[in-house]
This record gives sequence, structure tokens and C-alpha cells, in this order.
Amino acid sequence: MHRKSVIRLFGATAITATMIAVGAGQSRNAPMPRSAPVAKHRVAFNRFLLPMMTLFIADADGKNERALLPNPGLEYSPSYSADGNWIIFTGERNGQADLYRVHPDGTGLEPLTNDPTFDDQASLSPDGKTLAFVSTRQGGTANIWLMDMRSKKMTNLTASRSGNFRPSWSPDGQWIAFSSDRDSPHEFYPGSFEHMQSTGIYLIARNGKGVRRITGKEGRAGSPAWSKDGRRVLFYEAEKVRESLAQGVNPQVEIASIEIATGIRTVHAASTEIKVSPHFLAGDKIGYIKRSDDETAGLRILSPDSLAETVLRGTVRNPNWSPDEKRVVFQRISRLGSTQHLVPTLNLDADFELFLNDPFASLSPDKKQLLFSQYTLRKAATSGLERSNTRDTSIEIRNLLTGEQRTLFHQPRFSAFSAVWSPDGAEIALSVGRYFRSPGSPAGQIALMKPDGSDFRLIVDDKANNGFPSWSPDGKRIVFKKGRQLVIMELANRQVTSLTDGSHYDNFPQWSPKGDTILFTSDRSGDYELYTIRPNGEELRRLTNVPGSNAHATWCPSGEWILFTSGRMGFKDEIAVYDSAPQPYGEIFAMRADGSDIRQLTDNKWEDGSPACIH
Repeated sequence: MHRKSVIRLFGATAITATMIAVGAGQSRNAPMPRSAPVAKHRVAFNRFLLPMMTLFIADADGKNERALLPNPGLEYSPSYSADGNWIIFTGERNGQADLYRVHPDGTGLEPLTNDPTFDDQASLSPDGKTLAFVSTRQGGTANIWLMDMRSKKMTNLTASRSGNFRPSWSPDGQWIAFSSDRDSPHEFYPGSFEHMQSTGIYLIARNGKGVRRITGKEGRAGSPAWSKDGRRVLFYEAEKVRESLAQGVNPQVEIASIEIATGIRTVHAASTEIKVSPHFLAGDKIGYIKRSDDETAGLRILSPDSLAETVLRGTVRNPNWSPDEKRVVFQRISRLGSTQHLVPTLNLDADFELFLNDPFASLSPDKKQLLFSQYTLRKAATSGLERSNTRDTSIEIRNLLTGEQRTLFHQPRFSAFSAVWSPDGAEIALSVGRYFRSPGSPAGQIALMKPDGSDFRLIVDDKANNGFPSWSPDGKRIVFKKGRQLVIMELANRQVTSLTDGSHYDNFPQWSPKGDTILFTSDRSGDYELYTIRPNGEELRRLTNVPGSNAHATWCPSGEWILFTSGRMGFKDEIAVYDSAPQPYGEIFAMRADGSDIRQLTDNKWEDGSPACIH
């Protein structure tokens, strides 16, 4: 992985001003630039709803809460060591997800891994000699790995192409319980682009043998935790998820346990409340997280003879108790989403330099101005959590020489997306209306306006839900999505011709810089794959063929490279644990124009999308 500076991003004359503009939007977790060879391609992309999460520690009754670390950053997935001397956690202190340990008083911070791939969800064995954790190293998908704490030798315990999560050691250190989507059916959420995830609870011996599933084939089970006597494994499980979502209701969610020797299943709590991260506590109590948008959300303690008591309120996640159960460590989410203005971030390929930015960036032909969409932030009245509002999105323009930013288009309850410059820089095409499941606002339409925001006019105004315009290189035509099909409009007379017939769902069209092909996403082969087609509708060609959806494809200016988002690496965690999109976490990829030489550019648990070349 290469950490690079923003120098030469827009040429020597823009170095100072661009660095100032980047710094204005940079978070404290962004990596510091270092000297490195200049990349051939510079890419802006959006990390959708990136949360701000930090670790806290409190008494078991919720009192005396404090930050675990003196200089908190993006931190999550904490767990105590069996002797109570250490807390293991995931931190993105250098812009990548690595594992750390620290004493419960916040001293002795020590890195445990330093790898450009994704490491998370660590648990130390009872004897303190072996660390089990989730990693994408050597293959790209989430597997359970073991690391010898003394030698640092690594072993891939699960070694599969599926997602494997949340390892939990048995008290004798001989078995690991974990969740996995290895038996998940390959299906989409009802009426949507996203894939379903179905997880079960499995056991595996520390030598990698004896893998078996202990929960049923249906439903979604996760976050296993052992009883102190090693006889039972506790977990949450949701039933009939797909059917419930199709009806617009919450599924039934249970906290249950299974006796390993007999397979007897016991239900400890059941309701339509979202309950995750359960743990056995003394006195037959169970601690768990209730997820909700109201004031009842938080860390709860369930007693056998009484109702659950909430001891910590708000967006609490991943609680883990000290061995004596006097303290609990957890993470809090304070924000979901933020503005991102060309923040340098880590990448996996030296030929590409990556920058976080608000979505759908478009660089002006003179390379002096950047268009993008920007979400508004709203704060929940009950929890105080800041969250990006995807139903209220503006088109912004940023001067890359001065850092000045202004709004070109904004209308309440409208989504405005994918603004793109005409080849001569004289006009901007954009999508406005109802996107991303925003009820109550008009169907998406196509508009034009001047770069100063004037002369706004709809050029498509119907009920078809149109979007994502792309200019022909000569500036005389645009291609866009019209309902399920792609169409081309002659701007001189507004004449529209069909490029595809609408028998499949086609989206995100992008005219090639040479003008000879149009790149797009389609479900015509089952998953959403990338295709090219001639502007006359001939020579349809498939570029990708992998499990997992591919979308947001765009050309680099030379026409040599295509950037896109792909879910081919699958999930990196149970989706019920986080406030995030219900789909495999998209990563940014690059490939040659013919579909060859595919390169993965990002590797994290967040949703990366809408890449664009910015050089």
C-alpha cells in the first residue's frame, strides 16, 4: 500500500492552493502524506456514510463512562484479554484497519498488525498466546486467521471464499465459534440492487478441523459468545428476513443459545426489536445491544426474572466485559457520513493515487473546478447522532486553486446527482428528482445549467425516473438511463433514440473518451455486470463475470482504464452489527478498457463508490 502526497495533483501552479483545500476537509484520521513516486492516475471516490466511532469504557452499570484512549480516532471491535490486562481493538490510525492492544487505563498502546489489507474483530485466546481475527490477506475475502503472539506467525483457519466473522474462543481454548455466510443463498433484497446476507453459527477446532454448523439453515445468526463453562454458545438470530423486508416490517429477532453436547436450543428473548452482540453474564443475565432510532437504543441487561434494563443509551456497539464483569468496553457512533474534499487516503496499487471526496466528482475540462454532490447532515432528535441525509442532496462546485466552494443546485427533498461537464466546459448536465428510495419527490429527470448555476432547465421531464447523463466527446449528444433502459438524446432537437430495449435493468452509462463505445451496468446475466455497446446499439460486450454486483463504472480520460465499484470480495462483517448499507461492502477497482488487468484499489469495511479520474 502506498501513502502519497497530493503534490502534482493539478500541476505545479495548483500545489499550494490544492493542499489548502484538501486540509480544510481532512479528518484527524487521514494519513500524513509521505514522499513517494507520482502515481499515473489520480482517483476521487466517496466512502458512503463513513462513521465516526470511538472506544469508551464504563462501569458495568453504565456509570463513569470515559474515552478509552487519550487521542481517539476511528476505532471499533474492542475485546478484553482473559486476564483483563489488555483490550484488543481495531483502529484506522494510519488510514488502514489494523489491530492494536492497550491497557484498560489507556496506556501501553501497541500495534499488533501492520498490513495494507483489512484486519478486524480480534479475540485473544484464554492463555493469551494466540490471536484470532478477521482478515482479507491472501485472497481478499474475510477469513478467520490465527496469529502466534510471540512469533507473529499467521495461519488462515477458515481458508474459504465466503465471509467469516466474529471469532469467539471456547474457555478451554480448543474451539472457536464464528459466524459465516458460506451457505448464504445468492439473492437480492426484494426490489433492490443489494445482495442478501444469510449467516449461521459455526464451530472450528483451533487446528482448522471439525468445522460444523450449529444453527439452522434458515435465518441470520451472528455474534457468537461462549458461556463460562463452555457448554453453550449464545447468539442472535433473525427469522424470515426476506419475507419481513418484502412486507416492510422488522423480522422476529431472538437471543438464543445452543448446548454444544446435545444441540438443545434455548430462546432467551424474542421480539421484533433488533437485538445484537449478546454476552452471558453472571447470575444468568445476558447483556446485549438494542438497535433503534429512538431513546430506547443502547446497552441492555436481561435478567431471568425481570425486564431488560438499559444501562447505556445511544448508538453503542460491540460491548465486551472485563473478566470480573466490573467494566465494559464498547464503541459509540457519533456521526454517519461527513463532507470529504480530496482527502488523501491509502490504496493498494502504486499506479493509482486515491482521494476521498463527496460523491460523483467531475473535473472541469480546464482542470480548475470540481463538481460533486453533497449530502446534508441531520441530527437525530433522540440520540444526537449526526447522519447524512441522502434525500436532500445538492450539486456543489469547488475552485481547486482557491478552495472556494459554492452550491449550484439545491432543492429541499430533491436528490441531485451525477453532474458532469460538457466537453467544452460551457454546460453541466445533471440528474434531479427521486433517487436512493426517497419517497414523496418527483421521479428523476435530466437537466442542464451553466457553470455559474444559471439557465437551469429540464431537458427530460416525464415519469420514467431518468438519471446519470454522460456526454458524447463532441458534446452533441448525451446518453442516460430512462427507466430500465439506456437512451441517447440529440441535444440540438431533443430527439431520443433507444440504446437498449429495457428488457433488463441497465444503468450508469458512460460514453468513452474516444466516442466509440458506451460503458454501463446491467443485470442481464443475473448479477450486475459491466458491459460496453456501440452508440448504434451494436457489439454488446461483457467485461466482468464475477459473483457480486459491479457498478459506478467510469473512464479515465485516456480511455485506457475503467474505474468501478464491485462487491465481488463479499461481506467483511455481519450486516446487522453496523448502521450501514445492506450489501457487500463495495471496493474500488480498476481494469483495462477490454476488461483485463483487474486491480483492487481499496480494502475496508465501508461502502466505497462513485470513482472518477481527476487528472
